[in-house]
Parts: sequence; C-alpha cells; structure tokens
Amino acid sequence: MTTQTQITEPDAPELFAGAFPPESFPRYDWTARPADMPEAAWTTETTHRDGQQGGLPLTVEAGVRIYELMCAFTGDSGAIRQAEFFVYRPADRRMLEVALEQHASGAPVEPTTWIRASRADAALVGGLGVRETGMLASASDYHTFHKFRPGGRRQAAGVYLDAVRAVLDAGLRPRLHLEDATRAPEDFLLPFAEAVLEIAAPFGAELRPKFRVCDTMGLGLPLETVAAPRSIPRHIRTLRALGIRAEDLEFHPHNDTHLVVANCLAAIQAGCAVVNGTLLGTGERTGNAPLEAIVMHAIGMGLIGDPQPDFHVLNDLAALYAELGRPLAPTYPLYGRDAHRTRAGIHADGLNKHWPMYAPFDVPRLIGRPLEVSLTRDSGVAGLVFLIRQHTGREPAKDDPELLRVHAALTEQFDAGRQTAVEWEEVAQILSVA
Repeated sequence: MTTQTQITEPDAPELFAGAFPPESFPRYDWTARPADMPEAAWTTETTHRDGQQGGLPLTVEAGVRIYELMCAFTGDSGAIRQAEFFVYRPADRRMLEVALEQHASGAPVEPTTWIRASRADAALVGGLGVRETGMLASASDYHTFHKFRPGGRRQAAGVYLDAVRAVLDAGLRPRLHLEDATRAPEDFLLPFAEAVLEIAAPFGAELRPKFRVCDTMGLGLPLETVAAPRSIPRHIRTLRALGIRAEDLEFHPHNDTHLVVANCLAAIQAGCAVVNGTLLGTGERTGNAPLEAIVMHAIGMGLIGDPQPDFHVLNDLAALYAELGRPLAPTYPLYGRDAHRTRAGIHADGLNKHWPMYAPFDVPRLIGRPLEVSLTRDSGVAGLVFLIRQHTGREPAKDDPELLRVHAALTEQFDAGRQTAVEWEEVAQILSVA
C-alpha cells in the first residue's frame, strides 16, 4: 500500500466545527480542561489610568465617551466589570464623577481609583464615592531598594501596609498592585500578601483585599517549568495557595516582549479569574493587554457565556482614537485598517471560492469589519472579481472582457513602476470609463 492510498476521502470536508463554529469565535476544544482554571473569567479596564499614562490625550469629553463605549461593549455580558481612574487632576476627577453617576443609573462598569500607597492618597479617595481603590505596591528589589531611602523590603512593606490600613479605615476595598512582580522575590511577595490578608481579616468579606500581579516590563513567561520570578503560572498558583480566591486575583501585563496575550491565557488557566488591560491595547510603551483579545479567548475557553459583548462597538472606539491623533496601527489585530485585507491573488481567489479559507471567523458578522482586498501586481484577476462582487453584487467570469480591460489598465500602471496598492475607488473609476 502506498502512502497516498492511506489518505482517507470523506464524504464531506472535515472543518472541525467544534473548534471553529460558524456562528461564533473559535472555541477551545479541550482534551482535558485545566484543573485550576476558574469557572468564569472577566476583565477590568485601565484606559483612564494606564492608557492615559501611556500618552492617550484625554479631555473630559473623550474620557467619558471611552467609558460609555466600554459599557456599550460589555452590556450585560460581565466581560468588563470595573474601570480605574486617576484622581490627581480636576479633569480626571470629573471623568470619575460622570462615570460614577452613570454607574449609579445602571451602567455596567464599576468605576474604581488608583493611588500611591500613602495615607494622604487614601484620604483623597475616601470621599469620592468609590467602593474600591488600587494602590501601588512595587514588589521587586529593583524598586524597593531604589524608590525608598534608605531603601529595602521591610521599609517598603511598612509604607504599603500603613496605606492598606488607611484604605480599610476609610471603608474601601484595597487592591494591591504588585508592580514588577515578574522580577520580584517570593521572599517578599508571599509574606507581604499574607500580612495584607491578616490586616484585612477583621474588616470582613466586603473589604476582602485583591491582588494584581503586574508584569510591568513584559518579562513574564507563560510556562509552568520556568523558575521564579518569570513564570506567570507559578505566581498565580503560589498566591492561590495562600487562600486568595480566583476572583480576587488580577493579572496586569505589558507587551514589551510580545507575550502579552499568551501570558494572560496562562494566568487564567493557572487560576486567575481577572485580566486587567485596555480595549485596543493602549498603554505605556508597547501597550497593555488588549482586552478585546482576552475576551474573545475567554469566550472560546467557555468562561464567558451568553449574552456576549458587542464587538461591533469597538469600531467606534478605534474611530475615536483616530480623532484623538492615536490611530491604530494598520495591521493591529482584529480592528486595524488592514487586519482583514489580503493582497495575494491566491488568497483573493480563495475568498471568491469559499471565504472561510482566508478568514479566522465570520469577521463581518461578529465584529463588523469587512473582508477586503487591495490590488497589487500579484493580485491577479481574482482580486478584481472579489472587489467587483463585494461592491456591486456582480460576479464577472475571469474571461469577462470588462474585467480583463480593468486588469490590463492596472497591469500597465504596475509595469510602469507603480508601488502603491489599488483600492476599490480607483477600480470604480476605471470601470466607469467606457
């Protein structure tokens, strides 16, 4: 028997509908569900804090609009549950005030705050109307030995714990942001977390502390077998072993080494229920975790059910960022201008014959973006067929004289040295010339 004859020939193509359901985002078809993965996962938003800190220019009007769009995106899905705000400038406090008013009227995303770990800052947020505040607790020796004078772990812990007491005394739930955790020694992280739990215990379940594991420089790795401090799963498991619940752990990564989404998925699988980031990935340097990607994967993992968030809304957010002078990169996944654009003739031919060949899911229906073709010298007549069908509803044959005339006109331009791609508007002009 030859190797070729061992290939089976099914009556119908195997398209793996369990992993790639035609009506939804790709699913995780588990061979074995991760034992420590929570039953549900969700996200928290930091555009008003880390996005703005990363250079996003926010007026009060723009900040309020972003809050409204994240609420429209999440709807009743629970995909985004909180958003954190700065409180140091009048404009930031005004954004927070409006968000609190809208949340009191039924908006689904709860506003919280971010402060430095000090009694003065705790007093600042105590009367703003929030129920929870994040507080900076830099955890690595890179920070504890160089931010403080004379410096060291014990002095840093003392400052943080004093602020925790002040926040609890103000009736707020503390959220400890363990900055630079992926360069932090467990000899600091674990005793510090235990001390926070001990201080908070008398205040009851309502003020139970949260812990945010921050991969501040994007140095974490999504691997079980990497030693501390870089293993994200190890961080989550060691904190869970202290008795911290999955819903009281957040993971906050940056994308400096291209691992931001992979690290988020590793954190979730290891037992962290919450990912903190920004819609469309705004943030310092290379950006925060892009929450639309995390939510899409959480849906695929079966951790976010129905009703699902409205991914179409993020087209409006992308447009707003362009108005603010911070447009998405053309190749930004899912929502970039060219994210669903092909220039290869063989891909265009595939789109003509069976569009799922060259689309990861039903892009127009699920996120409201068109599948597009830009024409280059390599696009061939297949690209033209796709554009004409998409914009006019006609599907000319490949030997259609009008199609061949347009193709010849474009080929002449490319032969003359044209380097830029051709879009539909230019094709339409050529078609209109008899």
